[in-house]
Amino acid sequence: MKKRIMAALLVVFIFVQPFVADASDAAAPASKSSKNQRPEWEQLAQTVSMITGVAISPLLGVGAVGAWKYVASSKEEKANLPWYAKPMFFLPALLIVGLVFAKDVMGPAVPTALKKPIDVAETLENKLSGLVAAGAFVPLAASVFGSDLFGSASLSDAGFAAIDGPRILNYLLVPFAMIAFVFVFLLGHAINVLILVSPFATVDAALKGIRLALLGSVVGTSFASPTIGLIWASVIILFAWFLSGWTFRLAHFGTVFLWDFFTGRKGRFQPDTQANKMFLAREIDDVPVRTYGKLEKRNEGGFVFTYKPWLVMAPKKLELPKADYAVGKGLVLSELVQVEGDDVRSIMSLPPRYRSHEEDLAQVYGLRVEPIGLRAMWRWLKGVFGFKGSSMPAA
Repeated sequence: MKKRIMAALLVVFIFVQPFVADASDAAAPASKSSKNQRPEWEQLAQTVSMITGVAISPLLGVGAVGAWKYVASSKEEKANLPWYAKPMFFLPALLIVGLVFAKDVMGPAVPTALKKPIDVAETLENKLSGLVAAGAFVPLAASVFGSDLFGSASLSDAGFAAIDGPRILNYLLVPFAMIAFVFVFLLGHAINVLILVSPFATVDAALKGIRLALLGSVVGTSFASPTIGLIWASVIILFAWFLSGWTFRLAHFGTVFLWDFFTGRKGRFQPDTQANKMFLAREIDDVPVRTYGKLEKRNEGGFVFTYKPWLVMAPKKLELPKADYAVGKGLVLSELVQVEGDDVRSIMSLPPRYRSHEEDLAQVYGLRVEPIGLRAMWRWLKGVFGFKGSSMPAA
């Protein structure tokens, strides 16, 4: 209910603000005040579009914005440009983006053994550049209101010990900008994680095409009209907000995947004899897909899954239904599966650390090992996207 109310307020603001700005421009006298009012709102609209675009692809976005600012600045202005508009940052950033693009163009020509480590590195780069952009770029980019907002002098300029109105607006805008950035970044980062876990090159190409098209639409609408750009960017932010639970869990899945890969954890890992951490592979009793928690076998029989919503809230428990379970040994990742005759259903997704430890895990839970092979690839990929009994509710 709270999300619906806030969404309605945001929609009202998006569609009403341009008309309010137009009306105030028409009502104001032809003075310096009226001349400065409209550019401030246009700058705000373009800033929202810029932050949305950067959130979709942080390294490309920050590098492109920095290069644009550098090229558009005079010699005197270049000395005072922010860090992201310095050649020593945006040139290496755009070079990395170019190398990634070259890898994507080569596509099937890249061997799978080489492609997967590159996908891992790209996902890690996306995560790190997103953190840098959220902390160091967004606060600078979101400070759009100048001291001459609406053509009025600030109280501090008049000698009063007060914080001027434009500065207050900047202080209010920056937190909202960072929250919006995080929502959209999670949406864009989800694409990287899906590429990381996908065994199909064609799916990878389609996902990258979707992200590129989304980024291009933000840039295109912003250049066509600041107002249209603001509306479209706000729609993306709203969409990302509604999917934030799904994208947050997927981002955490990717983080665990990266950690296990880079630390070589499977070489120093042994399944716990009581409870082991894993991800829910499908929605069960309103507990959403990819919820992270510990699976424990009860002494009286049956399994219980203990998890914390958003990883920090009070623990909750989910009892798995009575069924014939097995540890599925896959070609990419392994799973805990439910076997019903010839039908095999994914129940738990096991992080990469469990690879080659399927026999030990089966012994802990008193299960057998079931090779799932190629047949499970398509089923598992559909589960990643939340299909076939899975949904995308908030965490």
